[in-house]
Amino acid sequence: MSFLQPWLLAALPLAALPVIIHLINQRRFQNIEWGAMRFLLEANRMSRGYARIRQWLILLFRVLAIAALVFAITRPLARGWLGRTGGGSAELTLILLDRSASMSSQGAAAESTKLATGVRQLAGTLETIGSNRWVLIDCVTLEPQALGSPRELLRSPHAGPSSASADVPALMQAAHDYIRDNRPGQTEVWICSDLQAHDWNAASGQWQTLRDAFGKFDQGVRFHLLAYPDATPGNAALRVTGVERVADEDAAALLVSLAIHREGDAGDATIPVRFEIDGARSETTVDFVGEEAELSNYRIALPAGREEGWGRVSIPADADPADNEFYFVFAEPPRRRTVVVADDSAAVNALRLAATISPDGSADDAATEVTREQLAAQPWEQIALVVWQTALPEGDERKLLTEFVDRGGSVLFLPPATPDATAFAGVRWQAWQTPAEPATIDSWRGDQDLLARAASGAALPVGELAIRRHCTIEGDATPLASLAGGAVLLARAPTDRGHVYFLGTSPARVDSSLAGNGIVLYAMVQRALAAGAEQLAAAQQLDARALGEEDQAAWERIAGAGDALSTEYPAQAGVYRADKQLLAVNRSAGEDRPAGLDNERLQGLFAGLDFDRVDDRAGNVASLTREISRVFLVGMVAALVLEAALSLPKIRSGVAAGEAPR
Repeated sequence: MSFLQPWLLAALPLAALPVIIHLINQRRFQNIEWGAMRFLLEANRMSRGYARIRQWLILLFRVLAIAALVFAITRPLARGWLGRTGGGSAELTLILLDRSASMSSQGAAAESTKLATGVRQLAGTLETIGSNRWVLIDCVTLEPQALGSPRELLRSPHAGPSSASADVPALMQAAHDYIRDNRPGQTEVWICSDLQAHDWNAASGQWQTLRDAFGKFDQGVRFHLLAYPDATPGNAALRVTGVERVADEDAAALLVSLAIHREGDAGDATIPVRFEIDGARSETTVDFVGEEAELSNYRIALPAGREEGWGRVSIPADADPADNEFYFVFAEPPRRRTVVVADDSAAVNALRLAATISPDGSADDAATEVTREQLAAQPWEQIALVVWQTALPEGDERKLLTEFVDRGGSVLFLPPATPDATAFAGVRWQAWQTPAEPATIDSWRGDQDLLARAASGAALPVGELAIRRHCTIEGDATPLASLAGGAVLLARAPTDRGHVYFLGTSPARVDSSLAGNGIVLYAMVQRALAAGAEQLAAAQQLDARALGEEDQAAWERIAGAGDALSTEYPAQAGVYRADKQLLAVNRSAGEDRPAGLDNERLQGLFAGLDFDRVDDRAGNVASLTREISRVFLVGMVAALVLEAALSLPKIRSGVAAGEAPR
């Protein structure tokens, strides 16, 4: 049990007043031995035992009445999970709200989502506890929104569902910045989340920085987590894995591939899948194999001459409606152009050749080698990939490449003959290394990025490569492939939009067997080229995301939730038009396979901070906190009534009615 006014518990010793008064009264009389009275005292000994019990009961009820009054005025709460230790209301209450797609889950037999339940519980709890100010920070805008009262949370447009994943470290950083800039007094931080591991990103080094920063605040900052960790067994998540427009002289069609993942083995179950393209609908069924169901290259006829458009795929509603549909767009693929800047043309000739051979066999892709002086004259709005095998760029060259990456382009850096101290995106080259024997690649990321498995599930023959010479990669980059000795061979630099890769060797025969084993080289180049070409396409598939400064251009909604704020379109699933591009926005892949953060890891994230947690469930209508002052007031009245009953004088049965006592 906790109290809203715990400092009033200091009055609890007042409950001892009846005992003190009783002892004082006892001291007012002195016992004098009188032989003539001993006979009477012996005769009354039996009745004295019952009288003493009665007196002690009267004293007990008086003590309980005062104690109940003290507890009542401290405003106790029925469910004391808050762990409050200070007195009075907080000066500032910050609400950090996870609006990710997984928070739209309803759970078993629930009529309300996790998000709606959490918002309602927070509004009721914060109204009970009280505060001087309330501020909402949600995972989509990451901007503080002042609330007049906790009840405004129920009507806030920034407390509704979205399709974007939550970035909890970014939410915590926004809370820290608000406290730092406004310098409030006692502060409460309330976090509402379903504890999905990809949202919390517990492996991020940002958590240590946040713990240190919050620990430096002079004012008290307490963290309360309202968690909804329950899984949704039987929930099915739909994802479109590929859309390809094919055409011949007579007709055009779409080839749509999709995958469905169900929590828990579905056995031999089937599930209906509905397709909608420009209002035309079709339906088919897909069979589950264990937890997975797949459909490859489902053919949907298109009207002749239709070069671009959009569609929607859906499955029947279940516990999480947010993952039951998926939007896609299609258009004629753009011509993919590659620019090569190299000190040694022979060293990158295999890369240039791999960039010109498109996967579908067409000859539309082009690769052009240019000098550094010719960079400014290139048509950057048509370029998808830059291969850079020379000293890292500086000055105007750096600015050109940075702007290219910020638009979504891809850059593949190879080491120059003589590395220098210049860095790009926080990464630079060190010295060349020549092992006595050719090194092999010991580990690589086969689940994503340039070295991911093929569409068939087969792994690339990365382990068969021989690395005869490599250049050390230094900086804050994500390793994608490492040699047997631990040296990083392929890495991805951190970027907001585009892709920056560092390959620590070259396809030259003296450096590696990349050119001889063309499968790995071709896959790397084509994947980097495809990632960069997305910015050029007339139709793009995007993951829903938090809003940024670049989201200032107006988007026109074509399909999707009608009640979504126009300012939040990048975070809401649907189809939009921005300038001349068709954009399909969907939840990220991490929302389809939820993995909860275990409690031990969670406690470690808040180590050294004042933190507590309570678990709730979707659809719960019981309040998290409830004042029970009335219970103690009723107890006080009951104690006083019993004390009065025991204090009434005893009726003497020996005196008849109307007879005067003798």
